[in-house]
Amino acid sequence: MNLPIALSNKHIHLSQNDIDVLFGKGHQLTEFKPLSQPGQYACEEKVDLVGPKGTIKGVRVLGPARPQTQLEVSLADGFSLGVKAPIKESGDLAGSPGVKLVGPAGEVDLAEGVIVAARHIHMSTADAEKFGVKDKQIVKIKTSGARALVFENVLVRVSDKFNLEMHVDLEEGNAAAVRNGDLVELIAE
Repeated sequence: MNLPIALSNKHIHLSQNDIDVLFGKGHQLTEFKPLSQPGQYACEEKVDLVGPKGTIKGVRVLGPARPQTQLEVSLADGFSLGVKAPIKESGDLAGSPGVKLVGPAGEVDLAEGVIVAARHIHMSTADAEKFGVKDKQIVKIKTSGARALVFENVLVRVSDKFNLEMHVDLEEGNAAAVRNGDLVELIAE
């Protein structure tokens, strides 16, 4: 059974409080382009990240606003910033490090929220039934091509708000030589 894969670059999800500080009180995020998941979009807004070791400029904000600010980076980005970002499921920020966020109107000292997103698959309830998997199940994904590999420890996330798609970060996708929209094979365990 095949599904599409997508590569995710570093990005940040902001709370409305942090949007107000970084971009000005009452600021509303400006959609740049829609993303594959319904209601999600890349924004015109960008922020700079300042860690103990280095700075990364121009990190894209994704909308809409979330209850808590979450920065998703690759392992290499974490090294560049000087933070040890744990590999975690989106939304699980406990024990994660923070960095300073710099926007055009202000700065936020983020106490926690920097993670490397665990590789995962978004799927609807109907897709989960079709693939014979359940929410929070761990599966394997096999890629094809010259650098074919098997991704272990892939988290299945099921919601009728999701479109079918696997997400990996750029480092993982480049290691497998996959591109957005390539089809990969799900291996249920």
